[in-house]
Amino acid sequence: MSELVTFGESMLRLSPPGHERLENATELEVHAGGSESNVAIAAQRLGTESTWTSKVPETPLGRRVVGELRQHGIETDVVWSHRGRQGTYYLEQGGSPRGTNVIYDRADSAITTASASEFNLGLIQNAQVFFTSGITPALSESLRDATANLLKAARQGGTTTAVDFNYRRKLWSPEEAESTMTRLFPGIDILIIAARDARTVLGFEGDPRQLAHKLGSQYNFTTVVVTRGDEGAIGWHDSVVHDQAAYETDTADAIGTGDAFTGAFIARRLDGDDVPTALEYAAATAALKRTIPGDAALVTAEEVEEVVAEQGEDISR
Repeated sequence: MSELVTFGESMLRLSPPGHERLENATELEVHAGGSESNVAIAAQRLGTESTWTSKVPETPLGRRVVGELRQHGIETDVVWSHRGRQGTYYLEQGGSPRGTNVIYDRADSAITTASASEFNLGLIQNAQVFFTSGITPALSESLRDATANLLKAARQGGTTTAVDFNYRRKLWSPEEAESTMTRLFPGIDILIIAARDARTVLGFEGDPRQLAHKLGSQYNFTTVVVTRGDEGAIGWHDSVVHDQAAYETDTADAIGTGDAFTGAFIARRLDGDDVPTALEYAAATAALKRTIPGDAALVTAEEVEEVVAEQGEDISR
């Protein structure tokens, strides 16, 4: 059985090459990508047996997504559907000041009709960690119930639950996200959240260290990780706060950086590392991901080890 099971939608990502505009693109690059499958891939690459579970349309596009994810080494356990469509998103990369633009086309996708009863609860309850993200309940009312019920089933089976808050303003409002996510909090052991989301959506105040401590204390999480972009991350565990700087990197594609961080953090915790060490490996994996086109962190454990070792040498000088 897999050590890690993740649940959520993977889309087809369509993007023009380089920094071209969508409106005049003559070709599009295609990748499969979604928060939960990205996390599974990153963890798998670091040695954690991982499975992605979802509801997928029985169409050529649905099979395209599942086939690509399998090529990345993870197991897939999907409910094939004859209703709904394959979600997609369009990504237009651009430097400053234009920035990167994401256009979602995922309304009425197959997963939006999913219920917890459709999935293999035994798979989840026999895993060591069950992971999903705040993107999933943002997609439909049905998925809000499914997410809550799957978290509950995981907890009942003794499985540790981990959630990346992962707020997306193009999917729902801060008020909707706050109402839904705080109802899920009692079923979550490990919370990963961006400092900006803790402030904007949850209304928390303070620096990232204060945010981590307040979240952990108020909601009784086992572990809280507060990410802070180019400044790294803060980890709170057993009422102790740990600081992790970001590693230097040349960015080819920033999409999936947070997922790479989360997948690596979970993988190293499953491997027995303490929180500070897991944060080091997470930061290294995130830095490597930014050098790789596409959503997935196609790294090796050896590459991550090298980045961690080099960073350690730089700090000791």
